[in-house]
Amino acid sequence: MQRIKRRQDFVAAAKAASQGTPGFLLVAHFRGDDAAPRVGFTCTKKLGNAVARNRIRRRLKEAARLVFDRVARPSYDYILIGRSAAQSRGFEILQSDLISAATRLHAKAAPKQMEVK
Repeated sequence: MQRIKRRQDFVAAAKAASQGTPGFLLVAHFRGDDAAPRVGFTCTKKLGNAVARNRIRRRLKEAARLVFDRVARPSYDYILIGRSAAQSRGFEILQSDLISAATRLHAKAAPKQMEVK
């Protein structure tokens, strides 16, 4: 799983389709190349101090590490935007939320991908 770290990659994905869950917002941006999927994580200061934001981000990273091999598709950038509920939400529930959000996003994006190619 490759990481997204540059701001311009986050900005490019900002206008893409998104799917919300109680613990996070998942944004999936189709790049149009055949490269491996990439994932980025962000948490705003609205979520609390650095300790709280880092805890949320660590939980999202681990959930993505365990789940993305099954749901991620090549040539996609995924951004997980943390929400405060991610801190107290059960970890197994967080993983199932990630699977369902990615599945719903790919179901919505399938007709658009056919038009691009």
